[in-house]
Amino acid sequence: MYSSDIIFVVFLMSPICIGFVGNSLIFTLYMYTFFTQSHLKKPIDLIFIHLTLVNVFTILFRLIPDVMSSFGVRHFLDDVGCKATLYTYRVTRGLSICTTSLLSAFQAITISPSTSKWTWLKSKMSTCMFPSFLFFWIVNMLIYIHIIKTVEAKNNVTITGSGYSQLYCQAKQLEQQYSIALFSVMVIRDLLFVVLMMSSSIYMANLLYKHSRRAQHVHSFSLPSQPSPEIKATHNILSLVSCFVFFYCSNDFFTLYLFYRPEKNPSLERITGIISACYPTICPFVLMKNNKIISKFISSISKMRIIFSPRTFSR
Repeated sequence: MYSSDIIFVVFLMSPICIGFVGNSLIFTLYMYTFFTQSHLKKPIDLIFIHLTLVNVFTILFRLIPDVMSSFGVRHFLDDVGCKATLYTYRVTRGLSICTTSLLSAFQAITISPSTSKWTWLKSKMSTCMFPSFLFFWIVNMLIYIHIIKTVEAKNNVTITGSGYSQLYCQAKQLEQQYSIALFSVMVIRDLLFVVLMMSSSIYMANLLYKHSRRAQHVHSFSLPSQPSPEIKATHNILSLVSCFVFFYCSNDFFTLYLFYRPEKNPSLERITGIISACYPTICPFVLMKNNKIISKFISSISKMRIIFSPRTFSR
């Protein structure tokens, strides 16, 4: 292996290890809480479960081929492997934007005041979870159905001309009309969910600003009060949305650049993979912040460490 390959292996393995462990931990804790501790579960927990599951698949199916390429494995994926890997990655990446938008909209409706016009949605949001997830899966699976028809294993090492090309896979040229229609559908989906996400974020930021102004006025001559759990959760989701928009746009920029680049560059393709894995890697650690389930889990571990510490047995 060359030194550059070693560097890429380190950068590629870090999101796989950190992101996989983080998302798996969050997924396991929420599933445990959902089935065993009904008094702690909330409707928003279903969104967290779905988001962490999508993140795991996105990280694995995007980065594992890049890692194998960095290790020098030349024929890691055949035609079926390319179709399955790329199709799963694209579907889960599309599900990521849909789920993050749903999370942002759900939290905006949750913290909306009782006088808001969105109040009537609060009682119906919990019943809309599973239909929303089903709708997201169907839409994204249909959008990327062309991958099963067009993607094949890469036979030539050097490929020129515009078009999709990964380290092990490449796509056949589509007809111009079909290509334009497919591109239009993806743009409409992205614009729809990004606008929903940004609108919800702006609405939440406005509510937080008004709340801080009122709290500053009320507590100007008293001790500062601690923010409520809803406010903390809203801050976390706003941070999550900001990370998503930044990394999603960065990944789209590099992907379009590589798509229209006449000569394909494996190093740039690996960099694109690292950028695409940044959001699903950071996501679980943002969710861990100020989370009751995580705090309870950490406190229980701390108590176990105190009970089973050597000092306890030495007494």
